[in-house]
Amino acid sequence: MPSIDQISGTVDPATQAAAMAANSTSRTPKQTMDSEIFMQLLVTQLKNQDPSSPMDTNAMISQTTQLAMMEQVTNQTTTANEGFSLQMRIAASNLVGQQVSYTGPDGKAVTGTATSVSFADSVPKVTVAGKEVALDLISGITAPTAP
Repeated sequence: MPSIDQISGTVDPATQAAAMAANSTSRTPKQTMDSEIFMQLLVTQLKNQDPSSPMDTNAMISQTTQLAMMEQVTNQTTTANEGFSLQMRIAASNLVGQQVSYTGPDGKAVTGTATSVSFADSVPKVTVAGKEVALDLISGITAPTAP
């Protein structure tokens, strides 16, 4: 906190500079246009238009249609990503009890029985011989042989 000189009521410049530096937050600009930015631009455009030459209604309808299409594409992308994630989880779950193989960190093929699956990360991890292996690293599946 800045200290205030009790006699003059002023703030010490060094203290004030330190407090401002501590309270400043870096703002990172958005790299993509979303519907919020699009609407802000449209409202700003409407606010600042020349009353004697209003915005073309066809252009406004076109921009609104583009916004709706962008939102639908975003929704479809989200749905597709969720579907892919679910497919990976199902595939990983189906490996439990199966004989799987993967390439180890040393470059050698490792084979073992998948005993469990973890969904903690974005890519499921299958436990093979006590080691967690990412689903996308598994290179083969063999049905277990009957004893």
